[in-house]
Amino acid sequence: MSTVNIEPLLLHCRRGNSRYRSASKLFKLSSLSAFPNKVELHGRSFCNFKPPRALTLRAASADTAVVATSDSKPFFKETFPLNRTEMVEGKIFVRLDHGKSARNWVLTVGCTLPGKWILHWGVSLVDDVGSEWDQPPDEMRPPGSIPIKDYAIETPLKKSSSSVGGDTSQEVKIDLNLDGAIAAINFVLKDEETGAWYQHRGRDFKVPLVGYLQEDGNVVGAKKGLGIFPGAVGKLSDMLHKAESSNSQEQDSGSESRETKPETRSLEGFYEELPIVKQIAVVNSVTVSVRKCPETAKNLLYLETDLPDHVVVHWGVCKDDAKRWEIPAAPHPPETLVFKDKALRTRLQQKEGGNGCWGLFTLEEGPAGFLFVFKLSESTWLKCMGNDFYIPLSSSNKSPAVPRVDQSEGAQSEGANVPDRSAEEIEETSFTEYTNGIINEIRTLVSGISSEKRRKTKSKEAQESILQEIEKLAAEAYSIFRSTVPTFTEEAILESEELLPSVKILSGTGTGFEILCQGFNWESHKSGRWYMELKDKAAELSSLGFTVIWFPPPTDSVSPEGYMPRDLYNLNSRYGTVDELKEAVRAFHDVGIKVLGDAVLNHRCAQYQNQNGVWNIFGGRLNWDDRAVVADDPHFQGRGNKSSGDSFHAAPNIDHSQDFVRKDIKEWLCWLRQEIGYDGWRLDFVRGFWGGYVKDYMDASEPYFAVGEYWDSLSYTYGEMEHNQDAHRQRIIDWINATSGAAGAFDVTTKGILHAALERCEYWRLSDQKGKPPGVVGWWPSRAVTFIENHDTGSTQGHWRFPNGKEIQGYAYTLTHPGTPAVFYDHIFSHYRSEIAGLISLRNRNKINCRSTVKITKAERDVYAAIIDERVAMKIGPGHYEPPNGPQRWSKSLEGRDYKVWEAA
Repeated sequence: MSTVNIEPLLLHCRRGNSRYRSASKLFKLSSLSAFPNKVELHGRSFCNFKPPRALTLRAASADTAVVATSDSKPFFKETFPLNRTEMVEGKIFVRLDHGKSARNWVLTVGCTLPGKWILHWGVSLVDDVGSEWDQPPDEMRPPGSIPIKDYAIETPLKKSSSSVGGDTSQEVKIDLNLDGAIAAINFVLKDEETGAWYQHRGRDFKVPLVGYLQEDGNVVGAKKGLGIFPGAVGKLSDMLHKAESSNSQEQDSGSESRETKPETRSLEGFYEELPIVKQIAVVNSVTVSVRKCPETAKNLLYLETDLPDHVVVHWGVCKDDAKRWEIPAAPHPPETLVFKDKALRTRLQQKEGGNGCWGLFTLEEGPAGFLFVFKLSESTWLKCMGNDFYIPLSSSNKSPAVPRVDQSEGAQSEGANVPDRSAEEIEETSFTEYTNGIINEIRTLVSGISSEKRRKTKSKEAQESILQEIEKLAAEAYSIFRSTVPTFTEEAILESEELLPSVKILSGTGTGFEILCQGFNWESHKSGRWYMELKDKAAELSSLGFTVIWFPPPTDSVSPEGYMPRDLYNLNSRYGTVDELKEAVRAFHDVGIKVLGDAVLNHRCAQYQNQNGVWNIFGGRLNWDDRAVVADDPHFQGRGNKSSGDSFHAAPNIDHSQDFVRKDIKEWLCWLRQEIGYDGWRLDFVRGFWGGYVKDYMDASEPYFAVGEYWDSLSYTYGEMEHNQDAHRQRIIDWINATSGAAGAFDVTTKGILHAALERCEYWRLSDQKGKPPGVVGWWPSRAVTFIENHDTGSTQGHWRFPNGKEIQGYAYTLTHPGTPAVFYDHIFSHYRSEIAGLISLRNRNKINCRSTVKITKAERDVYAAIIDERVAMKIGPGHYEPPNGPQRWSKSLEGRDYKVWEAA
């Protein structure tokens, strides 16, 4: 079996488990191989003590050695965590045994590694020719099994009462009845905590119950001589006879027909083991203490760790705050080597009993600090939160050992993962004070703007101007400091609780308290008077608590739905006339609801053909020629520049790098704002062009609220969604950032993860590796527009329909969490209406907004629970959860199928 490595699990242990073979134990330190196994302590090697004050080592316990000197107490002592990953080896075992009767067998599949394991399995039927799985009959399904669509079953492994190879294992047992027509059991093993799959030689595991399957490369147990169970012989013989008859017709008439008969022999039991390797996270620790030698005034630094086996310490000293690595004066501990005249390497000694290592260092007076990192192998280093450990060597400097930004040249040239060194370093305590100072200033400023006194002395325009600058600076800071995974979140930019919803923070982002209604579906154009139908529902939607409504595309269009726009200034569409559109917008304004126009900026359908018969010449007020079309769209032969995004192949993709194109689009958007009264935009297919152009358009049109549709595929393996969707989320965040935060985006990541969590009963997916909501809402909530369905995914198109019957669970999530929630028109005017209304009312009552805080309290297989702003607690899923009563008491407010919501009393 080919072994598979997966991402580290959230599995923490104090020290390596001796039951598992650690890959870290396999490396060899060739440069230190000549070192003796034990250390001999000589006075001259550490501190020249004078009798009777000789330095001695004594064992405080079986695991701990301490340095004992009379009248000497440590002036520094601290314990630090050591986070590392370790490869552990185990095995998957498959066993087939006789059951209670001759026709009954039991298939056992298990694993010896820790984790939450799921057996994803199905059956192959005798008369099936292809490789498709089928669900097994009900009587074969172990307790706790969950059907996956119509082709598989998922069964959790449970702790085994027996041991395999001395290890406590997990396993699942499947009862087989040989009177059926099942040819094979197919399965893969899935780690529920990470979503990783374990296969056999890159394919499904297959346990054949018929002989003709034994030649497959992914078969388990074939060498045991599996035969054909009695109930399958007739069907299999018929199938092979038909196949042979067909082949014989193609042979020469003189050739003899070869009769193929399946070998019939009884089913035999077997036991087979296959290796498996898994990467886990391990937390060790190191304790460092420093004391003065009373006789010599030298510093005695004692270091001990529970890291397994002998460990090498890469170390040096520094003279001042520059923290440049230097080699200290001799004597040095035994088993010490000089590394390139920049640092020292000392192999630690194993503690009695083998549970960890220790080292003793004698240091002359003068150096300000002791610097070190652990070297486990040529490519594996352990540091303090990613940087060097720093230990003060003076009792007057008792600052803790904290991460350092600067590092000396001491180990720069060895290995890709050698600690980097630089000449400038800021202690984390100073860094924390610095950042906290800035954050407090921002909070004070925002609180001051919102205070009653300031509201009396400052104009609304001044308040808005200051808040806009804060958000712009936040977006700029994010742009500078972000990496492949965002390192900046909005938790550092908080409005005070007194911030009024009427204060607009930044053009395009609203107040933060918006609730969006999508005001149409895929069939709405068919009425011919949709604007008037919406107008009649304005008061009703306002009473439900909606503050923003999204109207369909208004322009003349080749497609009746409006998404193939042609003449942008012609607003007579299948939804109604331009006058009806204005009337509907006014009706919503009268009830306090803002209106978003659906702006299709990526592509535009041409009215005329060029000399080659290609449709790339536009008419109407914006009579562009083929320079407005991108050059790399082969269907439309544009003469513009290359596209800055993905192509929309059904219509000419517009080249937004052209000055005349941007000028015309900005004028058009401003005209729509003034002429129609739109308050903002829903931007279609923004994957097609750079977000920087969107910023230009937003700056010109100054919308109240804007949201882009950045929709691409999530990550899937084996047809199932992967647990880690950080890359998908990052692409959306990158687009938002390209707009400088001037527009939000639909949180497609969250929708996709909700699909998998609710459909497969895998609610653990709703917490990422950092314990945050895994979608955009967990990282940039004020720019995340959460939704579960829209005109594309649901309605009559159904491109990506939300799990049937789970819609209210989805809304229980989006309407209680930060971000700006959007509700689909079809769901509002359905049997879900009252429950959606209740959730909206609860959101408004508790002032949940796009920047509310989320504390995930439970994310397990069958339940997800969270507390929002310490005011609302919620859970979705069939599992049990009750919020803990602490400073606040909780009272249940809403309850429905697999969801509950509580409010703080």
